[in-house]
Amino acid sequence: MQIVRARFEDGNVTRSGVLTERGFHPLPVESGELLERPLAEFRRLVEEAAAEHPVAGFAEHDRRLLAPISGLTEVWAAGVTYERSRAARTDESEHDADIYARVYDAERPELFFKAASWRVVGHGAPVSVREDSAVNVPEPELAVVANRFGEIVGYSICNDVSSRTIEGENPLYLPQAKTYLGACALGPGITPAWEVADPRALDMELTIERDGSAAWQGRASTAQLRREPTDLLGYLFRADEFPQGVVLATGTSLVPDLPFTLAEGDVVHIAIAGLGALTTPVVVGKKAMSWLLGQATPPGSR
Repeated sequence: MQIVRARFEDGNVTRSGVLTERGFHPLPVESGELLERPLAEFRRLVEEAAAEHPVAGFAEHDRRLLAPISGLTEVWAAGVTYERSRAARTDESEHDADIYARVYDAERPELFFKAASWRVVGHGAPVSVREDSAVNVPEPELAVVANRFGEIVGYSICNDVSSRTIEGENPLYLPQAKTYLGACALGPGITPAWEVADPRALDMELTIERDGSAAWQGRASTAQLRREPTDLLGYLFRADEFPQGVVLATGTSLVPDLPFTLAEGDVVHIAIAGLGALTTPVVVGKKAMSWLLGQATPPGSR
């Protein structure tokens, strides 16, 4: 069972619903409104929707899935939460390499804003790499979904695309390396929290496909995550509010070694056990993402 958003009727209508083996079951509210509800009510609405008959006309649903968030829901991210991430950041930094070791061991985590919901792409849609960065990589991450009360209601997969060249020049350039049009993918849906027995024991795999073969591949586990998701959320909600919930990407342990970089036409596959798989082709530059602004036809629409 996953909570998804889908495109219907030649791309002109979008709806939130629950995707089961039987099909697509519409929810009575959009995903942003769903995250306004306490966990008990959230679960009731999801389970009641899943018990109803699925709607017709949802064939080839994987081509029509959108990012599973909408409205005021934001995506935030945590950094340097795995040993591999600490080592990679240290390697790429030209000057202040020790800053990553310090934050890895510190009590306070590194948290940063990643994307507003309208900037987030879903399964099958492209992500973009910056034209002014020589080295760009995907970062596969377990994403924790919390409602407005800070309760964990589900989990998803995030591709936190990053410009290693820009961040490596100076840690203060992090927002430019992490937050730009096309830098965030989420999906394929949100797996309810009650269906994930242990979020700290999920196998993860990243495959970067180039010209029909694997250019880079790696495996890891969320068991290597240094910080508890509840602790990360606690810091995020400590001095902020999220009226329609928040998605928090918890960091990555799969980082290609330098000088590997994404290229136009690559396809990024991220799989996390129990959460499905998120696939995103790669484009270069802001212009290629103009469809997010309504200036072109979204990829995969009819």
